Amino acid sequence: MPVPKELLEILACPKCKGDLFEKNMFLVCNSCKTCYPILEDRIPDLLEEDSISYEEAEKNNFKHNLKL
Repeated sequence: MPVPKELLEILACPKCKGDLFEKNMFLVCNSCKTCYPILEDRIPDLLEEDSISYEEAEKNNFKHNLKL
């Protein structure tokens, strides 16, 4: 289940305030390419300490095994 469109419209990257888009199990910042995990298929985790680089997410096909 994707992150609701209404929620994506109001969220911003905590690091640079850029727009976010959904890619598999992550929200990715359009500006700085930081990737934030989506937990339980629909809950964005926007803590900077839980974020990973675009390159790292790409290596894992934008998938993770994190749980709430």
